[in-house]
Amino acid sequence: MLNEFKLFAGSANEPLAKKVANCLGTEVSQCTLKRFSDGEIFFQINENIRGMDVFILQSTNPPAENLMELFIMIDACRRASARRITAVIPYYGYARQDRKDQPRVAITAKLVANLITTAGVDRVMLMDLHASQIQGFFDCPSDHLYSSKVFNGHIRRLNLHPAVAVTPDVGSIKLVRAFAKDLDFSIAIIDKRRPDINKAEVMNIIGEIDGKNVVIRDDMVDTAGTLCEAAVVLKEKGARKIIAACTHAVLSGQAIEKINNSPIEKVFVADTIYNPAEKLSPKIEVLSVSNLFADAIVRVHEEKSLSSLFEA
Repeated sequence: MLNEFKLFAGSANEPLAKKVANCLGTEVSQCTLKRFSDGEIFFQINENIRGMDVFILQSTNPPAENLMELFIMIDACRRASARRITAVIPYYGYARQDRKDQPRVAITAKLVANLITTAGVDRVMLMDLHASQIQGFFDCPSDHLYSSKVFNGHIRRLNLHPAVAVTPDVGSIKLVRAFAKDLDFSIAIIDKRRPDINKAEVMNIIGEIDGKNVVIRDDMVDTAGTLCEAAVVLKEKGARKIIAACTHAVLSGQAIEKINNSPIEKVFVADTIYNPAEKLSPKIEVLSVSNLFADAIVRVHEEKSLSSLFEA
């Protein structure tokens, strides 16, 4: 029994959990997850997990019930005597508030990390955090995976040379630098300012764009305001083909409409957040990171090194 593991899934991203299970050659473990009439969450494990290695896959994007589900699932597994509980969080919500950059504001990235740890998790598995230092917010072992292993290979096959990798802000420079190095692209930086939450104004483009294909690389696309505004400026600067590669497809507000009306030809996103296909733009192509998570789960379960999976 000590050699067995179980994979449970919350309701936030069941399709990804099934893909991961398929890659592992197993099925998502049996459980009951439902709501009382007042909306309160009920979770029950329908299998014996005593002494087993348990993995709970749940993204923590809004609504906040996704977080509550994760807390409750962790607690149930702990009380059922699981040997080790690993929270697999493809998209870590509340990550944008990772520091106190204004007076009297919360650092929610740390708060959520504390809550997950307190619930009883032994390890966390994350992907493309908004800020790398969030990994250190957890008082337990944490594995930070990079979607670049999926995105880079796909974009390489497009033969975009001569091309330039564009970072939408200074926070993504490390991600874009590694991306550009791997694909032998040059780099450009978008100089922007944020007058308010979910609002950004592109001030300037730092780098040579004229006559080149452009790939805008970022960890997420939320309202798509910065992305689409940047695309307009890049086109004005002489960019040829404009493509975006954004790991987490939050896609809130009028994001789809903005993308449809923008000069962007294609937006590649990962399936870390579940978005029904019928609600996506024809310009959006979803790449699956299920193989990457499955590989990481096997390595953690077998106590093997994950170093090769951390390459950005």
